[in-house]
Amino acid sequence: MGAPAITSELWQRLDAYQLGPDAASFSFAARLARGNRWSEEHAALVITEYKRFCYLAVTAGHEVTPSDAVDQVWHLHLTYSRDYWQTFCPDILRAELHHGPTNGGTAERSRYYDQYAETLASYEAAFDALPPPDIWPDARRRFGVDPKGQRVNPQDVMILDRRLAVLGAFGWIALGIVIAVLIGVLI
Repeated sequence: MGAPAITSELWQRLDAYQLGPDAASFSFAARLARGNRWSEEHAALVITEYKRFCYLAVTAGHEVTPSDAVDQVWHLHLTYSRDYWQTFCPDILRAELHHGPTNGGTAERSRYYDQYAETLASYEAAFDALPPPDIWPDARRRFGVDPKGQRVNPQDVMILDRRLAVLGAFGWIALGIVIAVLIGVLI
């Protein structure tokens, strides 16, 4: 996914900006990929979407809400606090960009749903393209499924794809039935 069809100075600064230190052995993208169990290629795409989100935050004229994936980039970027507050905001965005998580409740849920819809509409208008659905899912997934994600250490747990786990469970049940029938036939 390349640069948007806009040529503003803001986008040029964002597009040229590299998150994280240049000389780091463990790059920002690698850290992001590891923390989210993404490939580095996918992390690079999400970083581009984070830059687009930041562009919208400055230009949209309304509050914007990131997708969960974009929010993961933002969270990590905020941990590079000197870079974020001393370089990124003043020199790249030329504006402060604060992270304001929800206070919870029905009113907040409605507000963020509406903001997310406005963000997606502003994205389409600014970049003359639909946001990629694997990074910017619909609001139902963004606010219903994604917040239920949990950070786990794969050294401590086994992570199975839900579909494979269900299929495996049915396989074990079927095997149990076959064995029970065979035992019943042999008795």
